[in-house]
Amino acid sequence: MINSEKTVTHIVNWLKQYAEKAHAKGFVVGISGGIDSAVTSSLAALTKMPVLCLEMPIYQHVKQVNRGHKHIEQLKSKFNNVTNLQTDLTPIFDSFLKALSTNKDNESEALALVNLRARMRMTALYYHAQKNSFLVVGTGNKIEDFGVGFYTKYGDGGVDISPIADLTKTEVYALGEFLGVNNDIMVAPPTDGLWGDERTDEEQIGATYPELEWAMDFVNTNSTETNLTDRQKEVLAIYKKLNAANQHKMNPIPVCIIPDELKN
Repeated sequence: MINSEKTVTHIVNWLKQYAEKAHAKGFVVGISGGIDSAVTSSLAALTKMPVLCLEMPIYQHVKQVNRGHKHIEQLKSKFNNVTNLQTDLTPIFDSFLKALSTNKDNESEALALVNLRARMRMTALYYHAQKNSFLVVGTGNKIEDFGVGFYTKYGDGGVDISPIADLTKTEVYALGEFLGVNNDIMVAPPTDGLWGDERTDEEQIGATYPELEWAMDFVNTNSTETNLTDRQKEVLAIYKKLNAANQHKMNPIPVCIIPDELKN
């Protein structure tokens, strides 16, 4: 069981120290209406450094937008170092679609467009970060970032710092409860918010976060696969498949090393 109070203090101090060493003046966080961005922005606010909460809807479902906005208003009522902006990226996204002559009925192309949304948001985050000498704060948790790679390369994976990337989803929820994240977010099914509907992470992945946490621990401890239930075997297969397929996200970019004899 995680010690929420001490963990919050540890992360807040880490954020402040990193920002000071980087000579950064504050933080920018993308707000999605989900638990990860709510906890991350709350932690950043506790540093007492300037925090810009950025909403970047692209055909966003209204429930997600409302949850995100409610969270920001709650933060602003508690912290005078928090500001917010909403940048509607939908017109830009539409312009991109026209320029690309896209076919949304193509499955691989539809996924590429979903990832395009995340990459457009990353660009907006870095615009505001550079303009203000802020750091872009990542909102990915341990399962997403290091387990199944459930994020967009150079999208929500493009950040300066990752304060909750060593926390499982269950631990993020524990911090959310401690930090007083509003109940609408606490009870909402996790979603990446990239499809314009309410499809959940579980529907996309095929397993819940607690199940994936079990699978990650199972693999990391080299446990034997005997006596597993059918569901455990199914979840383990899902985890292993995604972990293998997304290594390109989780590992450094491959660099072709040129032998010395070719340089002399």
